[in-house]
Amino acid sequence: MKRFAALYTALDATTSTNDKLEALIAYFASAQPEDAAWAAYFLAGGKPRQSVPTRVLVECARERAGLPPWLFEESYQAVGDLAETIAHVLPPATRETELGLAQWIEERVLTLRGLDAIALRERLAAYWDELNWGERFLLTKLIGGGFRVGVSRQLVVRALARVAGVDHKRIAQRMVGWTDSRQAPSAARYLRLIAPAAEGDDADTPHESDIGLPYPFFLAHPLQADPATLGAVSDWIVEWKWDGIRAQLVKRAGRVWIWSRGEDLVTERFPELVALGEALPDGTVIDGEILAWEPGALAPLPFARLQPRIARKSLTKKVLGESPAALLAYDLLEMQAQDLRTEPLAQRRARLDALAQSLAVSGVPDLLRVSPLVSASNWDELAALREQSRARGVEGLMLKERASMYGVGRTKEAGTWWKWKIDPYSIDAVLLYAQRGHGRRASLYTDFTFAVWDEAGGVRTLVPFAKAYSGLTDEEMRKVDAIVRKTTIEKFGPVRSVTPTLVFEIGFEGIQASPRHKSGIAVRFPRMLRWRTDKPIEDADTLAMLKGFLNEAQT
Repeated sequence: MKRFAALYTALDATTSTNDKLEALIAYFASAQPEDAAWAAYFLAGGKPRQSVPTRVLVECARERAGLPPWLFEESYQAVGDLAETIAHVLPPATRETELGLAQWIEERVLTLRGLDAIALRERLAAYWDELNWGERFLLTKLIGGGFRVGVSRQLVVRALARVAGVDHKRIAQRMVGWTDSRQAPSAARYLRLIAPAAEGDDADTPHESDIGLPYPFFLAHPLQADPATLGAVSDWIVEWKWDGIRAQLVKRAGRVWIWSRGEDLVTERFPELVALGEALPDGTVIDGEILAWEPGALAPLPFARLQPRIARKSLTKKVLGESPAALLAYDLLEMQAQDLRTEPLAQRRARLDALAQSLAVSGVPDLLRVSPLVSASNWDELAALREQSRARGVEGLMLKERASMYGVGRTKEAGTWWKWKIDPYSIDAVLLYAQRGHGRRASLYTDFTFAVWDEAGGVRTLVPFAKAYSGLTDEEMRKVDAIVRKTTIEKFGPVRSVTPTLVFEIGFEGIQASPRHKSGIAVRFPRMLRWRTDKPIEDADTLAMLKGFLNEAQT
């Protein structure tokens, strides 16, 4: 635990990718395999389940610290992070422990679930009494299910590849399914993960328990340059960029699995896609996009119609009827149990078209839908088609080299894919509420709620419509934080309402009507594009303008 806590502190203290990489390498090079297994799980995005209710955590920490409720609450408001607050207020440890991360997780953290409040208080007090500040902070994050740190999965892959002396693509392949909570990290799994290439070829062949795993997803780069610099249009396969859930459908050993790009197994959420998988030949893997799409319709529904399929605990007939799903196939990665990823994309695409045609001939038309190609004779013609994106309900265009292989992650080694997105919607909005951030930003107000003017009835009022926390530099965040503190009107738990003085340009990818929001509007992927220091709040945009975007998106 000591070494993982030190790693967590080091990662959280820097924004340098190189520094983070070196810290990861140093940890994995010397950690015990059972500890490294759990560290890789958490750092790669594995979600620890909450083992202790937040209320019990607070009560136990407050009692242990001898603080009245009001003083603990004031401390929490000043710090902005519960785990950090608890680490600060607890009395110094009276003893030390040398237990490793795996022992802490398997013998202590995981055994807390289901205990009564008295037993939880006793164990938490004993655990905290063995740890220093950084270790307590980390343990409380893990117990509360709130662990997160600014490290990408790809950076973890790079670190493990350096430690193992194995190509990072091989490590990425072996790491698929690593964060699946149904398989606990273990020393044996970790040693298989970092096995040398000469001895580890078997590690790349799925074990029986891993037979349903997908391949690492190949990701596109955002296109910022003039597309004319990419050469001839004929060298590229062009498709619409659909707004759904990127997924792989796996059919092996007579069973079907559906994996999201985040490596969540979502098979049970999409029974109609399971039906598609059952019609496929064994040993088939398809990469595509899950979209909300009504049978027989020419175009998909907005992404919001797909969300209930993920958010709802149970799939009722009503949910299935209101949120119909389809898989729009992009690529064929495996056929007859043969890995096709090193074949040129044009060849894989031809195989995919042939597969869809064979299913149609066999009496199941439209079961496998293939993403249509976009044809143009030159880049100007393609740019004109791209301007139709919103009317088509898409985000822009995907450009994929015909000769490209299917790579791992966001790389150009196997060939390049570009996402040529349309410019986001944007609107000037007023900062109305602020909340502290997390991690490095736990001491700053960085999570904001923005509002626009509602002019209904001849009276102008500010109506909240979106929350955003990204887009500003660290220096800008510090300046906004200072203004938030000076202009606070009221406090509502961790949230502060402020005197409206600041205007920001807010960008977002999509918009839809939402009766759950006071504005009647919900936007997708909001972020701050810039701080409009040149604009007074009176000149911020209106709800009518937002609804104009909504009307545009629906036509």
